Amino acid sequence: MKTTSLASIVFLLFASFYALEAEAIFGKKNVDKERAEVLEMREETLARLYDEKPSAEDMISKGVGYAVFSNTGVNLLLVSTANGIGIAHDNSSDKDTFMKMFSAGGGVGMGVKKFSAVFIFHSRDAFDQFVEKGWNFSGQADAAATTDSEQKEQAGSMEAAIGLNEAVTVYQMTDKGLALQITLQGTKYWQDEDLN
Repeated sequence: MKTTSLASIVFLLFASFYALEAEAIFGKKNVDKERAEVLEMREETLARLYDEKPSAEDMISKGVGYAVFSNTGVNLLLVSTANGIGIAHDNSSDKDTFMKMFSAGGGVGMGVKKFSAVFIFHSRDAFDQFVEKGWNFSGQADAAATTDSEQKEQAGSMEAAIGLNEAVTVYQMTDKGLALQITLQGTKYWQDEDLN
């Protein structure tokens, strides 16, 4: 068991080192291109959310702001990580802030999982804290979604949203659609200094 765990950690360290070396050799990606990719990801993610949960569009328009993230999670034996890109939008100023996310934790199995998350902020303090200082969900931060009977009757599905508190609502989507379990455990969000 220890050998397997050690092999996983060595592999992840090697992969990270290789990525840094490749960036040093070939240069950083074009900043304008990266920004365009993030903006395109936002539009695609919101379109999917509005298609599956139409009421989310009204919630976003009435909110203080929102943030959209696209993440790729890697689960390799006993170690799981996720890297992601994102963007936060202030509805009042119409300002975009490019962001990053990273999570690490334990997990059993092997595979790659792509998922998206949309944070809707109902309070100015919550939005400002998220954008200016970032968030770090340490420890357990999973929550089951609540059932929306009207949505269930209309679309044959459950509402996959949680309220972290009264100030924030979160939707998480996988390739199969809205997730019924929101996982934020061990995840950190912060500004992308290269793109802002």
